[in-house]
This record gives sequence, C-alpha cells and structure tokens, in this order.
Amino acid sequence: MDSTTQRRIALISVHGDPAIEIGKEEAGGQNVYVRNVGEALGQLGWQVDMFTRKVSAKQETIVQHSENCRTIRLQAGELEFVPRDDLFEYLPEFIDNFLEFQAKNGFTYSLIHTNYWLSSWVGMQLKKIQGSKQVHTYHSLGVVKYNTIEDIPLIASQRLIVEKEILETAERIVATSPQEKEHMRELVSLEGNIDIIPCGTDIRQFGCIDREAARAELGIAKDAKVVMYVGRFDPRKGIETLVRAIAESKLRENGNLQLIIGGGSRPGQSDGIERDRIESIVKELGISDITTFPGRISQEILPIYYAAADVSVVPSHYEPFGLVAIEAMACSTPVVASDVGGLQYTVVPEETGLLAPPQDVAGFAAAIDRILLNPEWAEKLGKGGRKRVESKFSWDGVAIQLSELYIKLEESQLVPPATPIEAVPATAIEAVPTTPINLVSLTAKEPMESTPKQALLVAN
Repeated sequence: MDSTTQRRIALISVHGDPAIEIGKEEAGGQNVYVRNVGEALGQLGWQVDMFTRKVSAKQETIVQHSENCRTIRLQAGELEFVPRDDLFEYLPEFIDNFLEFQAKNGFTYSLIHTNYWLSSWVGMQLKKIQGSKQVHTYHSLGVVKYNTIEDIPLIASQRLIVEKEILETAERIVATSPQEKEHMRELVSLEGNIDIIPCGTDIRQFGCIDREAARAELGIAKDAKVVMYVGRFDPRKGIETLVRAIAESKLRENGNLQLIIGGGSRPGQSDGIERDRIESIVKELGISDITTFPGRISQEILPIYYAAADVSVVPSHYEPFGLVAIEAMACSTPVVASDVGGLQYTVVPEETGLLAPPQDVAGFAAAIDRILLNPEWAEKLGKGGRKRVESKFSWDGVAIQLSELYIKLEESQLVPPATPIEAVPATAIEAVPTTPINLVSLTAKEPMESTPKQALLVAN
C-alpha cells in the first residue's frame, strides 16, 4: 500500500495504554494485545493509531512504535491514574479530544477497533457521530466477572448495559476463544456477529532460549523444580490457590522446590495490597524459604523466566483467553491452568499441560506434582505447547486474520457520509447516564460451573 491508498484504523484502549510498561497496575494482557496487534498490522501496511488515556503530564502525547504504528494519548479528566471502574464519567471528554485530533489532522477514521467495555462506549458514540464501523474485543465480560467477586462496583449495572448494546450493534465482535463466544451467547445476547480470532504471542521472542541457559542466567540450580506465576497481583488471579497448592506439594520436603511469583506492585495501591496479602499467606504456610518475588519482569527477560521454569501456573478464577499460558507454551514450558474460559481452549489437557478446577488447592497441587515428578512427560508437554502456539497463536497470524476481517467490513458497503467534524456539537455526544440500572438474576440459564453458586447478573 502506498501513502495514497494506505488503509487507516484506530485501535481504542482507553484504560490499557499500549505504550506503558507491562506489569504496572492496570497493565496486563489487554495492553500486550493492543500493542502487538497494532505493530503487526503496521507491518502489513495499515496505518495504525492506538488511542489511550493520558495519566501524567510527563507522558509523551504521541509515542511512535514503528513507521506505521503509534500510540496517541488523549486527556480525559485530570492527568492522574484513575481505576478503570471510575473512568466512565470521563469518556465524553475522551471523545471530544478524539474528534479534535481528527479535525486537526484532516481525516476521519472510518474503521475503529475498540477494546474493553469502556472503549466500546466511546466507539458506539463515534459510530453515531461520524458513521465509523466498529469491531470490538471484550477482554473481559462483566456478567462473568461479577459472579466471581463479592464486592460488585457501582458501575456494574452500566457496564452490563453497554456490553449488551455493543454485541448487538458492532459490525463485528472478536471473541478470543470458543468459550468466550459461548459466554456471550448464553449470558449477554443472541444477537450480533461474532468471529473467533485468538490472542497471539511473539514466537521469535518467546522460545529464544533453552532451560539450561535460562537457569544459568538467572542463577537457578539445574536440579531445582521451578514453579512459576507471572501476572498482576489481583485476588481474581488466584495466586492464593497456587501458594497453598505448593504448600501441599509432595516435593516440598525435597529441598529443591522453588516458587517464583512475578508481577509489579505499588505500595498502598490495590496490587500492592494483594501482594502483601499473598506474602503473609506464604509466611503463614512456612514456604518463604522457597518463594521469591522478583517484582515486575520486563518483556525482555520474561522469556528467560518462562524457559527456566518446569511448569507455569495460571490459577485465575476466570480468563477470557489467558495470554500467559501461550507465552509459557511458546517457551516449551508445560502449563497448569484453571479449567475456565479461554484457558479451556488455550491449554490442551495431556498434550500441552493440565487443567484444574478454579480455587481447588488439592487439584492444583496434584497437577503440578504430576508434571514435576515426570520430567520426560513434562518435556513432551512442552514440545506439544510450542507446536500448538506456532500453528495457532502467533501475532503475525492473528494480525492477518484481523486484517482480512477489516478489509471485508470496509468493502462490504460505503460508510455513510460523516458530519463534518468541525460541525459536530458537544451535545451530539450522549450524556453519561446517571440513573442506576437494576441488576436482575439470570433465571433462564443455569450458572456456569466455574462461577460461585449465586445468581448471575444481567442488565435489565
């Protein structure tokens, strides 16, 4: 594509900054997904602009990642970190600044790919204002999340309404696994168009080092039995289940069992509070001597940690996909994961790892021990994982599938003439609803096995 015919797309990720350091609070799989999709699409010739919220005056407004891919930070509220559950009221300002950016640059994005429910609301307003076509990836479904936690936030009712509307109005929804699509159909709406396109990983970066070399670099003994967790410190990630499982491991008394819990945290913030809680459980269980907390592990050295581990554990209460699982598999490391959501698609039991019921300490302990006690079988699982990632989960392959979807949507029909951007009044943007929306029990369906036995929530 030359400059006159190059296709342009806006990837919107309001709270998940593609240019931020992975591992910081509210920075995880979504940030990785948007950044890698954007860069891979840029390699295919798309002009990719990734829009996110600016949280500090010190941040660059525009970060150029490659010739065709950049992150653009827009102000929405004060220039400070705001938890995602408190961001909804600032979205109209985000839209105003998005429209202003278009006007200053003399073009309109006819195609928008939104990520997470906050961004979906932004995309739906832009669709109404200027006729943009919208693709959406959920990353997490509120109806599933709110049935795995006790403290349901006030924004929950609004989120459920928005998630139903986006499914029914977007040109296309991208589900990252068959299980996620099934949840949408069972718990959100029977309407809407859904394609399944998985998340990906960099198969050149992950898998670039073997176990012996990785352990030498990290100073880990050759005969150590290494169990690894990497991700955010969040109660829903199930780290407590893992540490309790390690305390029950048959190898605990062997002297060479090691647990690595990697992830960034900030004192006083939600992730820092959770890390403190996990550390106190580790101490209580008497496994402090075999547990290390290396902190945030950069993307550059993360493959070394995966390669050094005998098993990577993903004990989440729910995951729509499970990016950590495929990163570990790409490094030929077996995975033990919760038998929920997209992990049921990512991990193939007995071929790439094992699945265990979420929050089942005994189940995780047995699965971890089974792999650690059978090194030859573990090596076979690792090879199976690498093969699966190469065939299904490379970012290049994901980008090709997305590009084909975008082109199909662009060419299906002409986008309706857009109102001149300069003429769009601020009142054209829908006001943020302030009236609470009731939550009701979902009575038409049986609750999913992976959720606690309580009434599922849907928008009324």
